Amino acid sequence: MIYKNILIKNGFLANSKTISKADILISNGKISDIGSLSEIEADYTIDASDKYVVSGIIDPQVHFRDPGLTHKEDLNTGSMSAAAGGITTFFEMPNTNPSTITIEKLNEKYQNADQKSLVNYSFFLGATPDNINEIKKLEGNCGIKIFMGSSTGDLLVDNDAALEEIFKLSNRVIAIHGEDEQILKESASLIKGEAFSNHTKARPVEAAVEATTKAINLALKYEKRLHVLHLSTAEEVKIIREHKATGLITCETTPQHLLMHAPDIYDKIGAFAQMNPPIRGKRHQDELWRGLLDGTIDCIATDHAPHTLDEKHLPYGQAPSGMPGVQTSLTLMLNQVSKGIISLKDVIKWMSENPAKIYKVKNKGAIEIGYDADITIIDMNKEKTILNNDMHSKCGWTAFDGEKTKGWPITTIVNGNIVYENENLNLDIRGKKVLFNY
Repeated sequence: MIYKNILIKNGFLANSKTISKADILISNGKISDIGSLSEIEADYTIDASDKYVVSGIIDPQVHFRDPGLTHKEDLNTGSMSAAAGGITTFFEMPNTNPSTITIEKLNEKYQNADQKSLVNYSFFLGATPDNINEIKKLEGNCGIKIFMGSSTGDLLVDNDAALEEIFKLSNRVIAIHGEDEQILKESASLIKGEAFSNHTKARPVEAAVEATTKAINLALKYEKRLHVLHLSTAEEVKIIREHKATGLITCETTPQHLLMHAPDIYDKIGAFAQMNPPIRGKRHQDELWRGLLDGTIDCIATDHAPHTLDEKHLPYGQAPSGMPGVQTSLTLMLNQVSKGIISLKDVIKWMSENPAKIYKVKNKGAIEIGYDADITIIDMNKEKTILNNDMHSKCGWTAFDGEKTKGWPITTIVNGNIVYENENLNLDIRGKKVLFNY
């Protein structure tokens, strides 16, 4: 059902600064009024008593595998999983088949999403050593993605001259997968045996530090915006902290890097914990938390990267890297709120407000009159166990299977349409292409 007007009443309106009781009126896809609105009649009313109403969650890094790898995921199933996880907007990566390295292929993705996606979307253009003319033409999207290591297909950029040219001429946020390719090759050649704990040795801290340092230096040289994806090392946190005051460097980490550590997690779930960059030791986990809490790390993304169960059951060296995350990221972080480790205000800042600010998203990332009605309603008292069988992702599994969490999204509203409510998805809803303030 699509409603012209929706009234959300009796809820606690929460942002990174305040939490206060207020009603919200949604009209024609926009937030039209905020305040005491109990006398207003609407087509549909949501009683949000004892619930928290927050700006829709934005996941700035997902891999929905569409086109070319749709046996793992596609834009429909990925967006279903996102909606069930309280996510109203995603930014998707270019390592599809074919790679998204031309404006033509980028536009084809948007056309595909128009037909398939339940939530809002934008797509990164992938950088290559020789597509600078495409990069120069780029407009109306989230940014440019550079794989400095661990790339598939034609997306690897490990040539210093090509990197410099991209930073020099880019007019968008440059997001990097920061692992030095040469160090990765040298490290991988030394690995023996099939223990999944070898993954941290195959992708050592030095590889991440070398690539991130190189990218930071280029960003500073050309005064360009750099966003470091899925931060995984204590050393990178320190380096970014030293340059934070420039206003040019932002970064993110993932729930799995915050909540898992080596070698324990590899002993427990093996390939299902394998991703790039890897889940590392406890000292890195602890420093990621410190960086998040002191503002060095700006936001939380999932790096949602599903593979099939058959693929993940392969031995180390053959099993692919990556794990799903869009359906579980918010509840995992809300569970940390329930434990008293962080606040709800923190979660809103890291998972909605800051992604919108970093990428200059238009009319999202806040509940304000005139903004898009992208809203997530949260029940902090709801307790539930994360289960593989409940995942909407085509891959059908989660690395957090069996974990009980407290605090769950119960309603997801996209452009004024209810796409998820009472654990049911409205499969008729379609999101929209994200607009940016460039």
